[in-house]
Formats: sequence, structure tokens, C-alpha cells
Amino acid sequence: RFWAAAVAPRPSHRIEPHPAPNPQLTHPSHAMAGVVEKRLSVLGLTIPKSQAPAANYVPFRRSGNTVFISGQIPKTEEGSLLTGKLGAGYTMEQGKEAARVCGINLISQMREACQGDLDRVKAVLKVEAFVNSTPEFTDHPQIVNGCSDLFVEVFGKEVGAHSRFAVGCSSLPLGVAVEIGAVVEVE
Repeated sequence: RFWAAAVAPRPSHRIEPHPAPNPQLTHPSHAMAGVVEKRLSVLGLTIPKSQAPAANYVPFRRSGNTVFISGQIPKTEEGSLLTGKLGAGYTMEQGKEAARVCGINLISQMREACQGDLDRVKAVLKVEAFVNSTPEFTDHPQIVNGCSDLFVEVFGKEVGAHSRFAVGCSSLPLGVAVEIGAVVEVE
């Protein structure tokens, strides 16, 4: 008798879909959703769709609230690469621009990791930068400021300021001028 009751047909009930949650009620920081996107618009910046990895790795890996973003190269939205070697004909301004493009690509990966909501980025924790340079070149930190300054512009000093390293190396993939990875905290 027990099993018969368990498998007996039950009256059908119409299941109503749950209404979409009100973001302003789910988390206090969502009350100002879109702040980062508005700042990007004011700055005149477009963040492209994130690039697929070029080898056997993932573009980012999340562990709890920490996101580790793989190194991003200075590949523009049009698909061109910013290649060159600092100290061998590639100018400081070109190097800073290459680092800025890496930063834009990092923000694209952040957006992907946050399901499209950059307001969920709570802190840029660390920037890890490699600069393609000659042995005599020593201005690596100034080059990487192209990325660091961008993060502060986009996220504000409280979220965008970060620890970092900036090191020179003899070559980088595809001859690019800079490669930068990041570690961020998200909600």
C-alpha cells in the first residue's frame, strides 16, 4: 500500500516561473549596478569580447572569490598584435600603449569571470607583467603603468590599485611587447 501511494498519480499543478530577482535587493553593491560600465563609456573605452586561449590553458581560473587571469597579450580588437622590443626601437609610448591594451584584454576576462557585471570586481589584487626588452632597458615599471593606470581609471583607486611585478625578458610569444596577467577578487 505504501508504494502504491508513492507512485499514484498526483493532481497536476501549474508551476509558475520565479520572477527574476531584483538586483537592488540581492546585494547592497548592486544598487549602483553599471558603475564600471558607465565609467568605461565616459572614458570612451570599448571592452572587446574576451579572446580564446591560444594553447592548452584556460583564460582564467576561479577559486572562491579569487580569479587568476592568464597572461594577456596586446592584441587589439581589430586583431593586430603590438609587437616590438623596448630598448631596440620600440618607444616608451608604444610600450605603455601595449600594456594598456593588455589591461583592456584583462578587463574583458574579468567581465567574463563576473558573468558580464564588472561591478562585481571588488579588488585588483596583483598585476604580473613581462616586458620584451633589451638587457640595457630598465624602465619596465613605467611601461606597465599603462595597465596599472587604466585599472585605476576604470575601477577607481580603492578597487583598481594593486600590487605588481614588472620584469624584463628577452622575448615574448609572437614577438609582442608586453604580456600581463592579473589576480582579482570578485563577489
